[in-house]
Amino acid sequence: MKELSSGRRLKAIFGGSIGNLVEWYDWYAYSAFAIYFSASFFPEGNPTVQLLNTAGIFALGFLMRPLGGYIFGRIADRIGRKQSMTLSVLLMSLGSLLIALTPTYQTIGVMAPVLLLTARLLQGLSVGGEYGVSATYLSEMATKNHRGFYSSFQYVTLIGGQLLALAIQLVLQKLLLSDTQLHEWGWRIPFVFGAILSIVALYLRKNLDETKAFENQKENQSGKKGTIKELLKHPKAVITVIGLTLGGTLAFYTYTTYMQKFLVNTVQMSKEQSTLMSFFTLFIFACLQPLFGALSDRIGHRPLLIGFGILGTICTVPLLSTLSHTTSQWQAFFLLMAALIIVSGYTSINAVVKAELFPAEVRALGVGLPYALTVAIFGGSAEYIALWLKERQYESYYYWYITCCIFISLMVYVFMKDTKEHSKLNQEDN
Repeated sequence: MKELSSGRRLKAIFGGSIGNLVEWYDWYAYSAFAIYFSASFFPEGNPTVQLLNTAGIFALGFLMRPLGGYIFGRIADRIGRKQSMTLSVLLMSLGSLLIALTPTYQTIGVMAPVLLLTARLLQGLSVGGEYGVSATYLSEMATKNHRGFYSSFQYVTLIGGQLLALAIQLVLQKLLLSDTQLHEWGWRIPFVFGAILSIVALYLRKNLDETKAFENQKENQSGKKGTIKELLKHPKAVITVIGLTLGGTLAFYTYTTYMQKFLVNTVQMSKEQSTLMSFFTLFIFACLQPLFGALSDRIGHRPLLIGFGILGTICTVPLLSTLSHTTSQWQAFFLLMAALIIVSGYTSINAVVKAELFPAEVRALGVGLPYALTVAIFGGSAEYIALWLKERQYESYYYWYITCCIFISLMVYVFMKDTKEHSKLNQEDN
């Protein structure tokens, strides 16, 4: 397979990462607009509907992501990265469109929450599969000396999805629709937009080049590619992915997903102030990712991870404790930015580090499945643990919980080899 031109490589990087924006936009659009559409699907006093709602949240948050990581990782390793990413974004598009078009409970009864549940299951599979496959694709498409920089765009677009959902919510709330209109029909707009965005991403991905790493091994060991049996031949790499992800995903979810609630409930900001602060800090956070990725290409990936591990272990409790007692918005802004700068040592390069641990025949599965399991257990439960401890007047225990998890990851960073120098991707380039 001949080398790609710079233009085609950039097109591949853009098409490979755009799905993250789409999928995280849809994920956050659901959370952001649930307050407006929940009564349309889950009326009070109906236990069957309430159970369906609970089951849907459970299945999506804890079951579907690992399942998606397995299914799409297997497809990517056996059939192709491009095909797996195309199918992933297609499922997300179908899920968004189904939410946008589903009639209310008052119109079709219990079928309304059933259809909503179905849509979220499709999206859960898609989200679960997206990370491992896109991380693999971006890492394989990037040139040897710029892998950190190019793979960092996975988190640029991932954070961008959150920003887009927040921006659309603010525009609809402040400029276009009344509160009544949002409750009656306006909540459907972000899901229609999400479906359209998914179709654009689908078009881009259908026209992508396949990676050289996949093409080179396409005819080899076809029966072993993308199987759990083959993956288990790399136990050290699997354990490394779990340990590497543990502290990073908990910190990421704390300072992004949970932080809006923390700013309102603990710092006593208004919802509007919390939303605006989250928007601006996330925007700066997204802009930092390529800078940290480029830095890793110069000094190595391991130093950035160790920097995150050390600073996260030392600074988490002081940062969150000070933030919880501050009365200054500017102080809160700088404290939150300090935390996000520290976390950037993980987010900017974790995708490429994981991809460099596995050979091509199990790379997407090796990155996606252990990651999805770790995120489901630790990232997905972060908000619930934080709120549970706060309710019982032990909120500071959550700060120590994050610290301990980051410290465990730090031990992994300290004893692992720098994947920039010991990369399976480099071996395949030779």
